[in-house]
Amino acid sequence: MTDFNIKILEELCNAFGPSGFEWEVQAKLKKYVQPFADEILQDRTGTLIFTSEGDKEGPKIMIAGHMDEVGFQVASITKEGFLKFHQLGGWWDQTLLSQRVVVRTSEGKLIPGMIAAKPPHVLGAEERKKIVTKDNMFIDVGCISKDEVQELGIKIGDPMVPDAKFEIWNRTRVKKKDDEVLERKDVTLVVGKAFDDRIGAVIAAELIRKIKEKNISHPNVIYGASTVQEEIGARGAKTSAQMIKPDIGIIVEVDIAGDVPGIEESKAPTKLGEGPTIMIYELAMIPNPRFRDFVIKTAEEIGIPLQLSLMPGGATDAGPIHTTELGCAGIVIGVPTRHIHAHNGIMDLEDVDKTVELILELIKRLDKETVEGFTKI
Repeated sequence: MTDFNIKILEELCNAFGPSGFEWEVQAKLKKYVQPFADEILQDRTGTLIFTSEGDKEGPKIMIAGHMDEVGFQVASITKEGFLKFHQLGGWWDQTLLSQRVVVRTSEGKLIPGMIAAKPPHVLGAEERKKIVTKDNMFIDVGCISKDEVQELGIKIGDPMVPDAKFEIWNRTRVKKKDDEVLERKDVTLVVGKAFDDRIGAVIAAELIRKIKEKNISHPNVIYGASTVQEEIGARGAKTSAQMIKPDIGIIVEVDIAGDVPGIEESKAPTKLGEGPTIMIYELAMIPNPRFRDFVIKTAEEIGIPLQLSLMPGGATDAGPIHTTELGCAGIVIGVPTRHIHAHNGIMDLEDVDKTVELILELIKRLDKETVEGFTKI
């Protein structure tokens, strides 16, 4: 079906690691990638860096995916034993009510809870028409007093993540015309939390694995980076890029799949199962045009479908990476994903495979002369 390691993706996505609290999930990735990396490094924010040396005199290629997931922190504890919270990363209010979460205490104990608010039965007619916002929500951990909550070990500042488990969905795509079946295709979907952006971190590690196991030669030095705190300001990308000083940056992210009801194609043109994407614009970076065209040409030559997208309302690790030191050519390569920044997202594993294949081919072709040509005037 695939030689992408679904098991490591499942293990990491099920693990606990919101922004600022990534160390446990980073340790899992470090253990996985250690046999394949030439060197394991880290910065002081907790970003993990793993290398593959081709030509030591070649360009330094930074391939970054962020490890943190969107989550929450305990902001206060009410006298009745409920938790008020604030967000780590962006959450849309409508996605939260009645969803389950897990609180991690400073001792490492995991406490289940549920996001709730006043029930509609006790609301007035006008209040029922309004969206319930996060400041009017609370988390119920089954207690009836602040003392009970403290007995559980929960304190202000404790982090939380969605309580969601990784699953595999097998589906058959069917194309018909006038009741005649034109095509049937089996697909494998993965469902779960934290795809944004553990898929990027895992892809960076899988590239190092493939290079090692298949003895692939390349004319550069690869720095895979599992960055931290992207969702609250791309902080780990900044410190790790300062450490690496890359000549070129490839940021691996999720991309918003717009193939759901209510989205105009001009707003989010990418679709599940139609290949990786490149962002032609995002708030933190306009991709280097020559590098962008190089990626498009490479995809065409090796027969990988490529979707073009833009994200005028968001930013990625690309911002600090491409502006470090004297700067470098950069690009964001995305995996189309439905329902990001929610308790569960959906990805097509074929898109993941093709993303890995494309970046691996780029690695083979990005020699010193080619990389210097992207920024030459």
